[in-house]
Amino acid sequence: MAKDLSWQVAGDAGNLLHIGAWRFEGDGSGPWVHLQAGVHADEIAGMLVLHQLLPRLQACQDQGRLRGTVTVVPQANPFGIGQFRQGKLLGRFHEATGQNFNRGFDHSLAQARPANNFAQWQKNLVQLAQDADLVLDLHTDDEALPYLYIHRSFWPEQGLALAAALQAEVVIVWDEGGDGAFEEAIIHHGTPRLAATVELRGQADVSDVLAKQDADGIWAWLCINGVIDEVAVIAEWQGEVVDMGCMETALALCAGVLVFEKNLGDQVQEGECFARIIGRPGDAHSEVILHAVQAGRMVTRHRERLVAQGAVVAKFTGTRLSDSYSGGVLDP
Repeated sequence: MAKDLSWQVAGDAGNLLHIGAWRFEGDGSGPWVHLQAGVHADEIAGMLVLHQLLPRLQACQDQGRLRGTVTVVPQANPFGIGQFRQGKLLGRFHEATGQNFNRGFDHSLAQARPANNFAQWQKNLVQLAQDADLVLDLHTDDEALPYLYIHRSFWPEQGLALAAALQAEVVIVWDEGGDGAFEEAIIHHGTPRLAATVELRGQADVSDVLAKQDADGIWAWLCINGVIDEVAVIAEWQGEVVDMGCMETALALCAGVLVFEKNLGDQVQEGECFARIIGRPGDAHSEVILHAVQAGRMVTRHRERLVAQGAVVAKFTGTRLSDSYSGGVLDP
């Protein structure tokens, strides 16, 4: 049976919060894998994927076909999953501190005695994964194509098979972070053969069909990495790879009703209109046109259609360094 590694952390009100975690141990001939979802608690798709994978891994272990060790944390963030306000889950930022749940892991790990319950949670999560050979952190965007973030040291040798197995349409390669995201902390404090952030489309893309597709992809990836004694065939990857600095992030020039002229995956030309914002419905002069800064492909879109000024409207691939890129991550 899987080893139960679940633990508890004090909540912001002093109540105990539960984090479910399980480890499946094989015969020791394969690598150690860490799979987690829900660090941003409002990103649900990965939770369902890992929920589907758990019984498959248990059956594999029972049948003696598990070669490696697999740690699974299906819902990693006990703080954010409880932050329902007026019917909406606000799971990206910790309400008590304002901190992004997927930032500052390095700082928390460096503390001998974490200063608060939030830092203790971060430290425990990294320590659970830092000795793993292969680490996947499952996320989603607002509305998005399936895509990956991968450090340059892992691309293409280790990352190409993952991109193919998950049918990722875009791979974003990064060199520097500095914000202490989970993936970055694992790279700094462990020796992984691969650590990657997997973006499973958009926040509304939660279904059994999509979860099975993604679970099948992860399963195939585990097989070809020698974690499971099973032959898997992965199709040749047909996606696009882009440097982080060449990604274009388009911001809302004003608040208003957001109307997209382009769909996810569409190509745009430099200067082409991809969306409009109607600042004051009824006033024809309040309409603002958003133009593509360079040629590329739309990877993400803002989910809400009433947008605040300065919000991220869309992200595009590009072929040259973005004028707005100053290093680090794409999103706060």
